[in-house]
Amino acid sequence: MTHSHSAVTDVLNFVTDQLPFSELPASCAHFFVNHTKVVYITTLNQSELLNSEQKHLYLVRTGGFDLVDNTGEVVTRLGEGDYFGYPSLLTGEDIQNHLEVQTSGLIFLLAHADFDYLRREYPKFEQHFVRAHKKRLLSSHYKERGRGWSERKIATLMCKKAVTIEPQASVVDAAKVMQKAGVSSVIITENSQLSGIVTDRDLRNRVLASELDPKAPVTKVMTHDPKFIFENNRAFAALHLMLKHNIHHLPVLNEAREPLGMVTSTDLLRQQKHDPVQLIGQIYKAHSYQEVVHLAKEIPALLRGFSNTVEDISFIGTLLSGLTDAMTSRLTELYIKLQGEPPCGFCWICFGSQAREEQTLHSDQDNGLIVSNAILPHQRAYFAGLGEFVTGHLINCGIKACPGNIMASNELCRGTVDEWLARFENWTQTPTPQAMLNSKIFFDRRFIMGDQSLYHMLNKQLNSMQTQDLFFAAMATDISVNSVPMGLFQQFKLQRNKRKHGYLDLKTRGVSIVNDLARIYALKCGVTKANTQSRLEALKAFSVLSKEDIYNLQDCWRFLTQLRFKIQIEDLDLPPNCINPEHLSSLERHQLKEAFHLIKQAQQACVFKFARGSL
Repeated sequence: MTHSHSAVTDVLNFVTDQLPFSELPASCAHFFVNHTKVVYITTLNQSELLNSEQKHLYLVRTGGFDLVDNTGEVVTRLGEGDYFGYPSLLTGEDIQNHLEVQTSGLIFLLAHADFDYLRREYPKFEQHFVRAHKKRLLSSHYKERGRGWSERKIATLMCKKAVTIEPQASVVDAAKVMQKAGVSSVIITENSQLSGIVTDRDLRNRVLASELDPKAPVTKVMTHDPKFIFENNRAFAALHLMLKHNIHHLPVLNEAREPLGMVTSTDLLRQQKHDPVQLIGQIYKAHSYQEVVHLAKEIPALLRGFSNTVEDISFIGTLLSGLTDAMTSRLTELYIKLQGEPPCGFCWICFGSQAREEQTLHSDQDNGLIVSNAILPHQRAYFAGLGEFVTGHLINCGIKACPGNIMASNELCRGTVDEWLARFENWTQTPTPQAMLNSKIFFDRRFIMGDQSLYHMLNKQLNSMQTQDLFFAAMATDISVNSVPMGLFQQFKLQRNKRKHGYLDLKTRGVSIVNDLARIYALKCGVTKANTQSRLEALKAFSVLSKEDIYNLQDCWRFLTQLRFKIQIEDLDLPPNCINPEHLSSLERHQLKEAFHLIKQAQQACVFKFARGSL
């Protein structure tokens, strides 16, 4: 590098501050600086300077760049101090990704031969990039791509843009707009916001059959405040919503709540073919609890077949939770049909893995009932019967009883809004070991069916409840009690079954820890989502965790969940959620060790932050 002394000093100071040079002898940074090439990258010269067949280690000095794979998907965003190019240098494989300039800047290039020299001379230099490569493998190997139809974003399934009319239009105007656009529905908007929809069925039933004047305002026949879905939701969520509410048209909105288009049941049925989500529709239409139980017996076989059609089989957790939601809703409706209308308002809620939409084939029940504060003593018997009926038949459907009796059949899991609030307040104000156990279950909650205003009322008051630092400190301490199964020298610490086979518990010693970490940070920041990945995604808007730490936890959770479903589907002769590492490939063992290492680091950081009250 032939530059002025001050320029060399500036580069040296920058490089010395970066890992791994900051932890290596000064001679390592000096070698890098003396052998590096500095280039200024813009959108005009990026192809010429970065997509060469010659392999280099690249270090970003200034600017912003996207690392993009061969499908056009962004692998990661790079900025000051970030490296790239090392995977092909370590493995000898062809370069798979390319760089796209977002903001022009300076990049340092180190030739392949010089990179190999530093690997030989400085073992810590090599270890740094080997570990970085493992993290990249952990992320990219299990990245959600090549999804089945049900995992696709709903926006990709819309056939046409939104067809809209104003509320002052007439019924005949609506029919003409639909005819011209060749659609079976039209969206009514007011100030660019969704106000209602009219479908061809509405025209038949509410206009022709009712002999309504076609010149009447469209607002007389439209469905007011219809169900809708946001553009980034998955197709599965749309179908589930349609089946649950027996609707055939679903407006798709952007984040500003402006209509983008319409998805119909025909659009989704055209995509799904023989997908197990069809079973959800059958469950919602079941005529008896016996039929629900019969349909539930199809779930394990359907899920095993479905697992072969999606790359990210952790999506099965969402699907299983959807099936349990459907069974719960239909069994509740069947009880009401048998016993009559409920004596007061109520809603059914779920907790734990079902609330997080992360159920597995071995998940048990966690559910409860919220009833109106105005309930009379003699009316409680109705809901006791409802709890017994639904939870009992869920057991018959294969959803096991909760060992801790966290079920609506338990009187302590039924109550008014005020009674539930008192329980939560007691747990947060008196953080006993039992309160910590309850927090892991009850703070992951989700509405299933019934009077949603009761659920919103509970949530609103819970979110305004002041939680003491002592509670968070106790939660963090509780999280630290459960350690990852790693011993000295990065060796697995195996448990043994009766046959002396060694295994690792992926749920208790891995996935649950990530769930706990996401929960404590989410509670601290007021994030109301229950799903672990959604919680971590939402935490990017706060400063409690770095984005790198969040990405690491998301990747670890996804990787461990993949393995967990894999062993459940293969039905190996091991305890539930457990795996023998000898059954894994060398790459998977490396990834598993890296996942446990990253989880342990996050655990330690959590205890340090909350014990010191620094959040």
